Amino acid sequence: MNAPDLNAPDRLPDAGHADISIVASTPDVARQVAEILRRCFTSTEQRSFPVDPHGGTRLQLTVDTTRTAEPARTWLESSAEKDRPRTEG
Repeated sequence: MNAPDLNAPDRLPDAGHADISIVASTPDVARQVAEILRRCFTSTEQRSFPVDPHGGTRLQLTVDTTRTAEPARTWLESSAEKDRPRTEG
């Protein structure tokens, strides 16, 4: 019998969504990373928790990969176009 995966989530996010956990040495660093993600994807309100007495922070948010934020849309769409097979016409 296999041991349970302690890193597995209790539930999976809805289709098209990703749960993200950012662990950083300070809350400011975690917020900076979350801000970049929010520029690319719509997201839920972030939740943060202390991870140690020295200021470490765990920040959690859920992003919706089906709805990109406007500034990143052009880059994401052009990236996806490169991955599509070309058709001769």
